[in-house]
Amino acid sequence: MPKMKTKSSCKKRFKVTATGRVLAGQAGKRHGMIKRSNKFLRNARGTTTLSVPDAKIIKSMMPYSR
Repeated sequence: MPKMKTKSSCKKRFKVTATGRVLAGQAGKRHGMIKRSNKFLRNARGTTTLSVPDAKIIKSMMPYSR
């Protein structure tokens, strides 16, 4: 059988941890910061783990991740 291809968009945007969770960047920080509260901006730093149903979709597009 030929090799399965990894979705290029997924390998750029997501990372799979050693325990199998999927990390993604926080949403809602591209523009419009003036209307967002400081608490929102603080909490939206860094990355977040995806929910289990979302992670399942992403993992199907990344067959060679952990």
